Amino acid sequence: MKSQIMYIEHKSDQNDRGNAWIGQVDFSKSGQTVYFNNLAFKKMKGTHYAYSEYSNYYDLEHRQAYWISGIKKNGQDRHWAGGGKIKIDRKIISEYLNLVEFEELDDMQFEIVDIEKTDKSKFYDLENSLTQ
Repeated sequence: MKSQIMYIEHKSDQNDRGNAWIGQVDFSKSGQTVYFNNLAFKKMKGTHYAYSEYSNYYDLEHRQAYWISGIKKNGQDRHWAGGGKIKIDRKIISEYLNLVEFEELDDMQFEIVDIEKTDKSKFYDLENSLTQ
């Protein structure tokens, strides 16, 4: 699958105020794993009692819950009950602004950061050991 600009929010014990990012993610061939910011997120299947009902992925290494979704055209990606600045990757700002049809970023809502591309090979053995 090709890469895509997505919204990623840490959900574990964060009360909708966890760290959040907008950046370019890569997908596994199956689309069940998302790679972002040197982390690998596995899509949840079924009921996971240890994770927030508002999460749909978990971090393979640390077993933390995350919400990952496409970006909203209105720029309101945070959960309505949450808050905090969203970190946005400097490399995708122009493309993001085109997608949401904004002229500029609101510096009260966003923090510009540099996000590294994930080395997917580091997760190969970990991910395959989980499926056996």
